[in-house]
Amino acid sequence: MKKIVFITTGGTIASAQSEEGLVPALTSDDIMKYLGELNEEVEICCEDLLQLDSSNMQPEEWVLIARRIAELVHDVDGIVLTHGTDTMAYTASALSFMLQNLPIPVVITGSQLPLVHPLSDGLDNIRVAFAAVLSDLQGVFIAFNRKVMLGCRAVKVRTMGFDAFESVNVEPIGIVDARGLHLNQIIRSKGEFILKDQLCEDVMLLKLTPGMNPEIFDMLLQMNYKGIVIEAFGAGGINFIRRDLIAKLEKMAAAGIAVVVCSQCLYEHSDFSIYQTGLKVLQQGVIQGYDMTSEACLTKLMWSLGQSTLKEDVKNSFATSFVNEITLES
Repeated sequence: MKKIVFITTGGTIASAQSEEGLVPALTSDDIMKYLGELNEEVEICCEDLLQLDSSNMQPEEWVLIARRIAELVHDVDGIVLTHGTDTMAYTASALSFMLQNLPIPVVITGSQLPLVHPLSDGLDNIRVAFAAVLSDLQGVFIAFNRKVMLGCRAVKVRTMGFDAFESVNVEPIGIVDARGLHLNQIIRSKGEFILKDQLCEDVMLLKLTPGMNPEIFDMLLQMNYKGIVIEAFGAGGINFIRRDLIAKLEKMAAAGIAVVVCSQCLYEHSDFSIYQTGLKVLQQGVIQGYDMTSEACLTKLMWSLGQSTLKEDVKNSFATSFVNEITLES
């Protein structure tokens, strides 16, 4: 008999109406009453770890969740974790990096409508999450709207629709169809499990806009940020006429700040070798994010700087695909 731990952290799925709007209220036992009996022979242990709106999920909570999973990892066959949707992709990416060589599946899910609502999508999402946990997977995943996606590749793309998440630049790991849950790929870990939960919180994600004041980079220097992820234009464009952002990047690099640049475009990859602006950026020693999501870039940089502040180590980290989060050039 397989042993599964069902962990709740709050979010819409566990919310109920209050005088101040929706707030997390349901416990794991409450949610299991909605779910009913599973067909599989499985022992389910319930645990309430947090009770937060996911807007309040921050690096401290990522570490708390990662450490609890690490405590359970050798005693259970899988973990289903409920979470609010707004920051689910950040949490999933962070856990993917902190829980190295995870030997069990950790499947995160939630809902767009609270479970107490008669039309909630929550029950279906939880059932798919349990089905994914009972399959032959290893690693961190998100189950939503009958899809199972790599945690480091999922992005929330809709605020209201039940199809809230998409798997970006890779196909979903599994989908639910007339055959039930059909896995397109079996993810297996390599090596021995290790918890690497040190994170650098002094990292910022900045989206470029035409006409942005370059002095914002001076402010980031004064605020002692250790890393910055920049969402550049298109395949990697950064302006240097009139408002010279590239000169500011040179200044940041000289100060030892790690700079990762990805694209504002959700799909496909950045390539700084195409245009003059991109080549100028590469000359300043910035790190390419290629086809990583912004959520994965940010959390990977926080995690990488948590392991080492040496610029070369961070660069090597982004030249490595730890959990299929990046497609590297051959």
